[in-house]
Amino acid sequence: MNENAPLPVVLALDIGGTKTALTVADLHGARLADRTVETHADQGAQAGLKNAVDAARTLLDGREPIAVGVSTIGIPGEDAVALAPNIPGWEELALGRELALAFPQSQLRLVNDVKAAARHEHDHGALAGADPGLYLNLGTGLAAAIVVGGTVLGGRHGAAGEIGYNLRSPADVGKRDPVPLEAVVSGKAHAQRPLHEGEFLEQLAFHLVNLTIALDPERIVVGGGMVRSWEALHGPLRRALDAAVPYPPELLRAAHPYEAPLLGALALAVEAAHHPV
Repeated sequence: MNENAPLPVVLALDIGGTKTALTVADLHGARLADRTVETHADQGAQAGLKNAVDAARTLLDGREPIAVGVSTIGIPGEDAVALAPNIPGWEELALGRELALAFPQSQLRLVNDVKAAARHEHDHGALAGADPGLYLNLGTGLAAAIVVGGTVLGGRHGAAGEIGYNLRSPADVGKRDPVPLEAVVSGKAHAQRPLHEGEFLEQLAFHLVNLTIALDPERIVVGGGMVRSWEALHGPLRRALDAAVPYPPELLRAAHPYEAPLLGALALAVEAAHHPV
């Protein structure tokens, strides 16, 4: 064995609407270096991706990762990222191909950020042992992930849990371009109106209650940047669940509310390093 050979590493990125979090880890998932950079969504998809790759190269310090795990908004694929309006141009970006060019020697895995977070919270966090479990992400956007039998439900097109697209009222039925739920219930919406104003919490509670009735989960775990306002969120959501759900589940703050998507991407990178395709 060459004692001077660089330590084999994996790379994980969580590319969101406002920031990109990165970590370099060994093949067991022990983190060696971390960095966070702004996404600059207003500069477009290509600029945001280049910023993330440049930050990764700095963090890698000349090393080539065995595998790269990437979590991001929407449904990431080789040729496009579906359902990702928060970064202009992201839906048209050939994310898989671009990253394969940036890291040609690496195994590459792409995953939706909320589904990555749910997997991590189930394996190592507040959803552990819950079946079914529901992960609710309140970040720049709004989405949920459902865990059944230890597996995160993808859906036919990978869009299971994309509740940000929910209709807000019966008046929206049949409209071609209704204003989606995410427009009033998300970090972006919260930046425009305080949490204590009625519509945000009323709409969130209404849709969470209906989703809970449909799924009958054992536990709901909430993550994302808005968990910083957990005290303002918990009471109204708890009361709404208790009042209307036949079997009210537990309602908990995520164990890793801000890093779960990155940690889920890291788990995928470690898995890919040990089980390449």
